[in-house]
Amino acid sequence: PATPAATAGPDCLKGKLPTRTPGKLTVATDDPAYEPWFVGNKPENGEGFEAAVAYAVAEKLGYARADVTWTRVKFDVAIAPGPKEFDFDINQFSITEERKSAVDFTGPYYLVRQAVIAKKSAKIAGSASLADLRDAKLGAQVGTTSYQAITDVIKPKAKPQVYNSNDDAKKALQNGQIDGLVVDLPTAFFITGAEITDATVVGQLPQVGTPEAFGLVLDRNSPLTPCVTGAVGQLTADGTIKKLEQKWLAQVAGASELK
Repeated sequence: PATPAATAGPDCLKGKLPTRTPGKLTVATDDPAYEPWFVGNKPENGEGFEAAVAYAVAEKLGYARADVTWTRVKFDVAIAPGPKEFDFDINQFSITEERKSAVDFTGPYYLVRQAVIAKKSAKIAGSASLADLRDAKLGAQVGTTSYQAITDVIKPKAKPQVYNSNDDAKKALQNGQIDGLVVDLPTAFFITGAEITDATVVGQLPQVGTPEAFGLVLDRNSPLTPCVTGAVGQLTADGTIKKLEQKWLAQVAGASELK
């Protein structure tokens, strides 16, 4: 269906939008907020791809930076059913049909691939195919499409390990409790480049079915959904999101695909 916000009409501007706090836009993300999506765990500085996208959406809706209030909400809580404490949440939420029964999504602002990282010394570090990963002990954060990618795409013999946060998952990789960790590709490059420097990106996983994409999350049937969706659509159409992607996610090229 056509969204009334496709041209960000007058009803899609500050003053007309029924936000949680009149005249303010409350935006949520996780704590900690990871690079390259945010920088320094400070979403309010506008640095990092998702922080920049959030402020660009706010601006399209007529909100100045000073009108944006950040709040922290855990990943799995944000996509659970029930009323939300935010106007929208930006936190690498992949759009899935299952999640749409609990929350609203905007259209996509980033097409994403999942990737496997391992210690450089690990047996799976040189893997060229999915078959090479079948005997590995793999892990991912709870409730994520990264976890789903392990069970649906890699299909290892051992049950994957689940972690409450990527921090816990990274510790497990460092401590040798798992052979490989599955995260989205930009996160994989950041972890191996800046956090666990003796780890490597083994490869990216093939797309299965619908291409995976990140969208902003809103309350189910939120009156803001059409306007926020319209803003994301405009930022995609006018090239703003592409520019932000080139600025903050430029390093995400060149991981070989595991077939």
